[in-house]
Amino acid sequence: MTDRPASWRMPTPKQMEKLAAEAGRRRAPSAAGPDTPPSAEYWESVLKDPRAGATLAQARHRRLSEIKGQVLRVSCRRCERTVEIQTADAVRLYGDNALWKDVAQRLLDNTCQQRSGRHEEDGCWPAFEP
Repeated sequence: MTDRPASWRMPTPKQMEKLAAEAGRRRAPSAAGPDTPPSAEYWESVLKDPRAGATLAQARHRRLSEIKGQVLRVSCRRCERTVEIQTADAVRLYGDNALWKDVAQRLLDNTCQQRSGRHEEDGCWPAFEP
């Protein structure tokens, strides 16, 4: 015998069907389904996002002085390592006019853990995060 209380019993198939039918009736149909186009408020918030104006390729080629974020983040597609640096520290170390893509590559290469000995294969592969 088990020590389960008498109130704990598996419902019968008929009881389960009844519970499912009640749950279906209580569930209100959602206003936004997968075929419903997004609302105007949604698109407004997307377009107000500061990242909406620039593509990732454009962001890579920006100078450090043009970047408004406080933290710069780049990850490696090869070893999946992520490196972060404060924008102010990056400006101090590399200068205002340094391109973000060059700084990111240096940050990854300085701490690269994937060394094969062949120049063509060594180093990390940057994936810029917005």
